[in-house]
Amino acid sequence: MNFDNTGKNTKLALSLIFDALGYVSFIFPPFDFVWAPTAGYLMTKLYKGKAGKIAGIVTFIEEALPFFDIIPTFTIMWFYTFVFKRAEDQQIIEID
Repeated sequence: MNFDNTGKNTKLALSLIFDALGYVSFIFPPFDFVWAPTAGYLMTKLYKGKAGKIAGIVTFIEEALPFFDIIPTFTIMWFYTFVFKRAEDQQIIEID
């Protein structure tokens, strides 16, 4: 899968869908055996670089542990990438 040319709105939609898929394990717990590694992989492909790799590991652990599936890691990563990180980058540019 290649998400390199995916826009931020599309990434938000995918993040919401992937987070919703994580809730399936509340209904069918064995789904986590498939979803945890898949979610970790998708996170590293959706968000590149060191942050994406760290988020992929966190996502795998979060999805593998029971009752932690309620945490919307994909959406949190979207906010980190497109809201918080952008604001931080803009502050650095203004200081320079």
